[in-house]
Amino acid sequence: MRSICRRFFSVGLTLPPRIRPHPLDLSPGRSRRSPVLRRTKLCICGVPSRFRSAPLLCGLSLLLLTHPVQGQTPPEAEKRQLDLSVWSAGATGEENTDSFAEAQLWSTGFFLGWVLIPDAGASWRQGDLEYGFNLIPYFLQVSPQHIFGGGFEPVVLRWRSSHHFGSLIPYIELAGGGLFTNSNLPHGNTSSFNFTAKAGGGIEVSTKKHQAFDLGCRWSHISNANLGVRNPEFNGIQLSIGYHWFK
Repeated sequence: MRSICRRFFSVGLTLPPRIRPHPLDLSPGRSRRSPVLRRTKLCICGVPSRFRSAPLLCGLSLLLLTHPVQGQTPPEAEKRQLDLSVWSAGATGEENTDSFAEAQLWSTGFFLGWVLIPDAGASWRQGDLEYGFNLIPYFLQVSPQHIFGGGFEPVVLRWRSSHHFGSLIPYIELAGGGLFTNSNLPHGNTSSFNFTAKAGGGIEVSTKKHQAFDLGCRWSHISNANLGVRNPEFNGIQLSIGYHWFK
């Protein structure tokens, strides 16, 4: 039996003389290596150690940069029910001519809003539907005449997106109300009371927990709805800044 086993293993481990080891054979006991592997090792060893991790760092950087932030909901947005903000806005537009540089307006006010329907809609349309009103204690027409006044907007509908881009949260808004002035606006046979309408949107920039900075752009319309002899409408673009406190 022992002689059979010896003969079997001697045959299994003996290679025919015509079979030669492959150049890439790295089995124990063989010191012969491929020139390709030697060159590869030399190239890797020739790279300074501080650059050897560069591919890994680049991969991690690309992963972080391309990680989708859209569709995430900021934690503070989930608890928003009450929205209190102070804002200031400037507008330029036309009244009697077709020049948007004809009239300039400035206004400052306070906004108070409530979330009526949280997470309304689906997919990219998902967002909070908010109702509120604006109190405008300060209004000034800078040009073409100096006219002072104040107003209110009892209807403000704002849709704030549930999706965000980092700390940026987009929104769209519709608003309507009234405006009182110390003289007819525009000057002439018009009216000292006018109706206002606004439509536009903007972005909120989260600064602290339950606080955000607001940048907005709106189309602004002011007219007296034929309450005066003449009704030259103001149509222009309004830019606004504001600051929000959420609860």
